[in-house]
Amino acid sequence: MSDAPIIAQKAPYPVEVTEGKTYFWCACGKSQKQPFCDGSHKDTGLNPVKYTAPADKKVFFCGCKASDKSPLCDGSHSKL
Repeated sequence: MSDAPIIAQKAPYPVEVTEGKTYFWCACGKSQKQPFCDGSHKDTGLNPVKYTAPADKKVFFCGCKASDKSPLCDGSHSKL
């Protein structure tokens, strides 16, 4: 059992989100459907983060899994 996420990529994932739609961001880094959860976190001790879009817009989901503002990018990847 591990509680350290895997870096999926050292850059954010730009995604056009739909107002009111719920997304589940992968927190473990193992999902094959990045940046979203596909259930790969089983037995990692990590759980996906629920994100409900406040508006139709482009957001940047964290790819490095180190953001303090998860599920969104805060630039942490630039320090890795």
